[in-house]
Amino acid sequence: MSGINVFTGKAVGMDRVNVDTDQIIPKQFLKRIEKTGFGQFLFYDWRFLKDGSPDPKFELNLPENEGASILVANENFGCGSSREHAPWALQDYGFKVIIAPSFADIFYQNCLKNGVLPIATDQFHVRRLFKKTKQQPCMLTVSLEEKTVKSEGNILFSFDIHPHWRMMLMNGLDEIALTMQLEDDIKKFEAVSR
Repeated sequence: MSGINVFTGKAVGMDRVNVDTDQIIPKQFLKRIEKTGFGQFLFYDWRFLKDGSPDPKFELNLPENEGASILVANENFGCGSSREHAPWALQDYGFKVIIAPSFADIFYQNCLKNGVLPIATDQFHVRRLFKKTKQQPCMLTVSLEEKTVKSEGNILFSFDIHPHWRMMLMNGLDEIALTMQLEDDIKKFEAVSR
């Protein structure tokens, strides 16, 4: 995983509450065994019409939102079943940051463990961002170092993140990579334990 320290990207708004993991990545696309390749199926039932063509009204299909890497969502984003495929799909599509008033707990943890930064902030800031995303391009700069979200150099708001997850994301570590930093100690322990 690549680390996130300061990230600037285009933001897109999706003003829908209770977006569940089955909408993020529908169950029929969970047959892959890799973490990649899920982006093409992200929000499939909303992105595509019954004939398979892109729905021109869906937020991500609007030409001005092409290339967005920051998703502004609404309350209880990622609710439903605890599928890790949801952050995989968001990341594979190109999203690195998700900003919402609240997240489902398991989804929030799955994002952190897979290198996607979920930022919980109050509804006031989310509403301001929804307005900004309607005037594309809406470029935001997210700093994990400063724990801020900025627009055009001005701080829009600060956010909290647990120090452990902040360190993991800044260094591009997942739990396996963190464990592998102790490889020498593990080998010494194994040698003594034999």
